[in-house]
Amino acid sequence: MEKIKVIAVDDSALIRNLLTKIINSQPDMEMVATAPDPLIARDLIIKHNPDVITLDIEMPKMDGLEFLERIMRLRPTPVVMVSTLTQRNADVTFRSLELGAVDFVTKPKLDISQGMIDYANDITDKIRAAHASRYRLRRLTNRVDPNEVRAAVADAIDKKQTGLALGNRFAATEKLVLIGSSTGGTEALRAILTELPKDMPAIMITQHMPAGFTKSFADRLNQLCQITVKEAEQGERVLPGHAYIAPGDKHLQLARSGANYICHLKDGEPVNRHKPSVEVLFKSGTEISARNIIGIMLTGMGKDGAVAMAEMKKAGAYNICQDEASSVVFGMPREAIALGAADEVLPLNQIAKHLVDYLSKIGGRAAVRV
Repeated sequence: MEKIKVIAVDDSALIRNLLTKIINSQPDMEMVATAPDPLIARDLIIKHNPDVITLDIEMPKMDGLEFLERIMRLRPTPVVMVSTLTQRNADVTFRSLELGAVDFVTKPKLDISQGMIDYANDITDKIRAAHASRYRLRRLTNRVDPNEVRAAVADAIDKKQTGLALGNRFAATEKLVLIGSSTGGTEALRAILTELPKDMPAIMITQHMPAGFTKSFADRLNQLCQITVKEAEQGERVLPGHAYIAPGDKHLQLARSGANYICHLKDGEPVNRHKPSVEVLFKSGTEISARNIIGIMLTGMGKDGAVAMAEMKKAGAYNICQDEASSVVFGMPREAIALGAADEVLPLNQIAKHLVDYLSKIGGRAAVRV
């Protein structure tokens, strides 16, 4: 078996050594080189032609974001960003995903513990996902023009303030949209949510993401969308025109309080090695109100949520899966499709329109008390 060739770029010798130990302990990958800064990394990348690069955000001589832009322009390679948990680094991390990085991990704590074992599993899974990604097919098509982003923000704010949505077609329904995603999901979610009108039914989202980043992610999306996007809070009502993102250290579940839908945050063990887990969200949808659910499975490695999505469909939900060609990694949608969970398999750029069209057709069938 040909091993995945990895280069780590990080100014910390301790981190470089730790990543080398983790990666070289895996049977299917090897660390072919490490570099303390991008200038040294440039020559090593040319020499070794790695399959995946891990890239620190804060480094001397050239920061990770600037180096990533150069990699994407001159030598496109799957990149996993390594980010310290700060507000600034959260913003930069999401910008790196917009520029083409496949995924990110947080900087590890340098101790030997069960947490380190979990970290090793996390980063090696992300390296495998990056290697398996469709990055070379999408090339630089996901790069974002800053002027377009500023225009989208201004337009979204204007529509929120003036109420320029597409009417109130969905306000009289109990319909809910549940979305699961992982590798590549941050950009897939942005592509879908920014296309939705402000009168959408409520949306609940589980995106595999570390604690500390989900609020920044929600805030970033909220600036771009007509709907209100926020990190979910325990016990809050699930309202139309809102999207609720699972916090990075809690499972998100749909629950009821009297006649109202609410968010329930569960602090339990990882499910399918993930916390938050798509399986947990989709299972709660089956238990609470499957016939009112539209389930969506987006890009991601593994099979988290596939079984629950199939159960949700059997109970009456309508499900959409992202297709292989538009997925960064086709693992999660593929597993759901294989189990017969999908009513539709669609490219990413058609999901939002199909969702709105479907809701328009069935919009008035179920009364809601709000």
